[in-house]
Amino acid sequence: MDEIEKILLPVKKVPGGAELDHKKNTAESKSEMMPAPGEVVIPMLQNIGVPCKILVKAGDKVEVGTKIGDTDEFLACPVYSSVSGTVKDVIKMKVSGRDVDAAVIESDGQMSLADDISPKSVSNKKELADACRQAGIVGLGGAGFPTFVKIAVKDDVRIDTVIVNGAECEPYITSDYRCAMEDSLDVLGGIKILLECLDIDRVVLAIENNKKPAIEKLYQIATGENDPDDRIKVMELKSKYPQGAEKQLIYSVTGRKVPNGKLPSDVGCIILNISTVASIYRYIRTGIPLVSRRVTVDGNAIKKPKNLIVPIGTKVRDIVNYCGGFTDEPEKILMGGPMMGRAVADIDNEVILKQSNAVLAFLPEKIKDVTPCIRCSRCASRCPMKLYPMKIAAAVNTGDVETLKNYHPECCIECGSCAYICPANRPLTQACRIGKKMLRGAK
Repeated sequence: MDEIEKILLPVKKVPGGAELDHKKNTAESKSEMMPAPGEVVIPMLQNIGVPCKILVKAGDKVEVGTKIGDTDEFLACPVYSSVSGTVKDVIKMKVSGRDVDAAVIESDGQMSLADDISPKSVSNKKELADACRQAGIVGLGGAGFPTFVKIAVKDDVRIDTVIVNGAECEPYITSDYRCAMEDSLDVLGGIKILLECLDIDRVVLAIENNKKPAIEKLYQIATGENDPDDRIKVMELKSKYPQGAEKQLIYSVTGRKVPNGKLPSDVGCIILNISTVASIYRYIRTGIPLVSRRVTVDGNAIKKPKNLIVPIGTKVRDIVNYCGGFTDEPEKILMGGPMMGRAVADIDNEVILKQSNAVLAFLPEKIKDVTPCIRCSRCASRCPMKLYPMKIAAAVNTGDVETLKNYHPECCIECGSCAYICPANRPLTQACRIGKKMLRGAK
């Protein structure tokens, strides 16, 4: 890298946060394409928003890319079959606490494509937003926010910066890192589409400094003939959790603060995960919608940690088996990272969704006792939103809604930094979640 000095430094330093052990064990594990399992279960809710209406029934034949769910509701993206085969059943399953329809598809092992798949062409914001919706693309960093909604900002809203989020600040997860290393040309293609279709000044590739090889790889696509107008930048962020959170990333890259209740577009920004940007390009180039997902499989209970590319709807049990099974009976299995991931109770009935980026499994460890708050204020000093988690927890414990309002738990991003740093091991993040529900119930 001859011109390393052209890599940008953060405009602002994110307050609070936690210094975590990265544990990026699979960083140099090249992604493996997992063969189609015998059966996938594809739920109709795979985004923040509303579920789709199921479009298939038992006995229907499907191919990879056959649309199996859609709705006219705004906050929703269509769902497609990730394998070729036969719809075995339509069942109900829990997704985000809601009972939704799911298609059980028996794979024929052929992975044949639907007949109507063909490359696409986009030249403006509306066409790009429509394409993102038709592709079923959502935020692949874990949030699952429909991408077309981010793209389709109103014409009177001025967007000057698109931030490509490659921070990946949670321990263990390396799926976005592998995207940067393996799919850099797809990332570049996606960026060029964004520059062509959106009236923006620049695209900033933001990535933490514990991923030097990826920084070099992204720098190569952001310079020279790839960017003759000098509109693509790389920003090297300090490795600090939760650097990749939306508001924190905007503050680092632009120095702008997103007010409570507002969106990134309100401060002139759009944030897209790096894997999302690559997926946009792949859909435009091939016409194949979002039907697979790169997933990090790791943790001390996994025999052979890997990065896998798997069909959406693959059962967690099948993934674990492909990675050699468990070293011993795990105590905890997570979908996502150890800070913000969701615990899994039954890996036979848990499946990979569009927004799934990791499966982690851990052996039993001694659980530390919860002790009374010692009023050290470490939780407040580490909160990236400058909240007072200990005050929120105290108000939650006493049921004091009026006091709770003064400490604004609704601003909590649930990053877990407060609970991580608490010497008394108090469940402060959980208290903030409960506080949000208490405020919603008081309205």
